[in-house]
Amino acid sequence: MKTSTNDPYAALRYPEFVRLISANSMITAAIMIQEVVIGYELYKLTHDPLSLGFIGLAEALPYISIALFGGHYADRKDKRTIMQISQSVILCCSLALIWVMYPAHRAEYSTTSLLLTVYGILAAIGFAKGFYSPASSSMKAFLTPREVYSNAATWSSTFWQTGAIAGPGIAGFLYAYIGLTNTLWVVVGLFVVSQILLALIKKKPIPEVAGPEVNVWQSIKEGIKFVYEKKILFYATSLDLAAVLFGGVIAILPVFAEDILKVGAEGLGIMRAAPSVGAVLTIFATAYYTPTRNAWRNMLIAVAGFGVATLVFAISTNFWLSVFMLFLTGAFDAISVVIRQTILQVVPPDHMRGRVLSVNSVFISSSNEIGAFESGVAAKVFGTVPSVLIGGGLTMVIVTWVWLRSKELFGIKLT
Repeated sequence: MKTSTNDPYAALRYPEFVRLISANSMITAAIMIQEVVIGYELYKLTHDPLSLGFIGLAEALPYISIALFGGHYADRKDKRTIMQISQSVILCCSLALIWVMYPAHRAEYSTTSLLLTVYGILAAIGFAKGFYSPASSSMKAFLTPREVYSNAATWSSTFWQTGAIAGPGIAGFLYAYIGLTNTLWVVVGLFVVSQILLALIKKKPIPEVAGPEVNVWQSIKEGIKFVYEKKILFYATSLDLAAVLFGGVIAILPVFAEDILKVGAEGLGIMRAAPSVGAVLTIFATAYYTPTRNAWRNMLIAVAGFGVATLVFAISTNFWLSVFMLFLTGAFDAISVVIRQTILQVVPPDHMRGRVLSVNSVFISSSNEIGAFESGVAAKVFGTVPSVLIGGGLTMVIVTWVWLRSKELFGIKLT
């Protein structure tokens, strides 16, 4: 199939690519809905921001422990099969959450037992995601030609963000109007649809590895070494780690919704959706005006903008100003996501892409899930607003440090 590199819809002309990113959008929406309603329910039960932080930690630790192995197998096994098995595990875990959170069964648990059981189920989901994520990310490069990788990164991010909007955007309303258990059944339905979409993607050939076969530990070491030696990869993933680890506020939004802005579950849904609305509108614009020209300059500006918006959000006492700042965090993050995803598709060779993407996945998980734990701990220790101010300030310091150390990257062209 011939496509123009100037065609803003080039990647969408490949049906299997559309099926993959649609499945990922469904999975993202499902997991987001699940996290929002479970987090809100646990906070109502405990009124402790640390309980929200442990949600992130429960998923992050098993994910980080297995993701590098997931990247190794994504380079050497059938990616679609890995994705289908992983998602089946996530589906079973979601059914287990319905069982545990069902009112008649919850009565059998003490608060501590209920929390530990929920965290245990989320840990199993994190384990499965450690295999799913590198397989899914590396699969994209086999579904479109190299000349449309940048466009594919844009649309992949757009579909992901669409799921990220739909998930938290409707989660609060679903919780308010159909209840926790029925909302969790909606999650199960989304997983089933995504499984059907994955089944419609044909198996792809496994790239041959040059040279003698190495064991799993050597294979993982090769992936880590490649990321470290390619400075644009290393600094790009490090920037994301720093910004969301310290500057992210998503995990403690229930505290803002319930105790600071006092807007309830519906307001929480709007706040959770705001970053994704900003992201998807920005990503759609990047299909026409790519940020990958002057990529490194745009990356640093985007992360700095994320930090400034976070600082303003921290001191805001007006609901709609807070929503707008969250919108801006999503918009700035979207620019860095498109640039980083293009880097991840263009720089690694085919036989190493799974491992490189798994290293990136560990960084992303560290920034999101461990960042959620950090947010909960910091909010408990310093107070909710001071913790966000500290995080936004640290983000600005790190952006400045990276800018001073990476000036040679300003001349790199990705497209």
